[in-house]
Amino acid sequence: MNTRNFVLSALLWLLLLTVPLWVVAAGGYVDLASRVLVIGLAALATNLLVGHAGVMAFGHAAYFGISAYATGLVMKHLVPSTPVGLLAGIVVGTAGGAVIGYLLARLRGIYFALATIAFGQVFFFIAFRWNAVTGGDNGLTFQRLPIDFGLGQLNLTSSTVYYYFVLAVFALCAVLMAAFLRSPFGHTMLAMRENERRARFLGIPVNRHLWIAYTVSCLFVSVAGALYGLLNNFVNPHDLHWTQSGDFVLMAVIGGMRSFWGPLIGAAIFVIAQDSLSSITDNWMFYIGLIFVFVVLFLPRGIAGLLQRKAS
Repeated sequence: MNTRNFVLSALLWLLLLTVPLWVVAAGGYVDLASRVLVIGLAALATNLLVGHAGVMAFGHAAYFGISAYATGLVMKHLVPSTPVGLLAGIVVGTAGGAVIGYLLARLRGIYFALATIAFGQVFFFIAFRWNAVTGGDNGLTFQRLPIDFGLGQLNLTSSTVYYYFVLAVFALCAVLMAAFLRSPFGHTMLAMRENERRARFLGIPVNRHLWIAYTVSCLFVSVAGALYGLLNNFVNPHDLHWTQSGDFVLMAVIGGMRSFWGPLIGAAIFVIAQDSLSSITDNWMFYIGLIFVFVVLFLPRGIAGLLQRKAS
């Protein structure tokens, strides 16, 4: 990492660490900052495939929502424990992604994208129709609980405490994601993105690598889904809808798909714009669309690409 990137990363982490100190004065609230981090993590996970592996995935909301449902169901009906619910959500969401990823690994291009939507919608309709378990369109309500360490307690019912909990999980996931992308496997993903045929000629088992990349991406989006369920103490079928997956891709494009932090920037713009504009007009998505069109036409590398160009 060069000096400029190190300074920018340090400033980003300083900004994130001090959010509760200034977010209210800036016109926001702590739960909004937590939502930016959680949705940003989901966008980063989606970008592992879209930006770094070069495959269009429009079904990640399925694993995002499955994880949130699994977390809520375990905490409400089985074990009233936040760590157990969080772990259950991550395991169930990742397992679902691994199974579907295995079925998708042979597909490419538009067929891959359409298949991800199709499988995602299957999970959406299951959640929508299975009223006895998921609550149907009314959703599932549960309550995140403090974590008891015996000698002390982490009071996650506090918005500020939960923000720092989310930030700690986000930081861990970001470090693991960065290590994954810098690993030899991460370089094979880039090779597949640039020229899959040459990657095959080099002896790279492309289908198996795509399956592994898909599963890893679903692991991180499942972490985000479990955290999102705990943030809202609620989950409904619309969290699994393909439009949510489209939002993740939209955030990656706005922020910059070829940049590691780009999707987080895109998520911040999207979530803050949604929160502020939805209180003014029901047509808030129109303005998000304008931002998207502007970025596609004038900033092909996204907001992160513009910031890197300004800093260089």
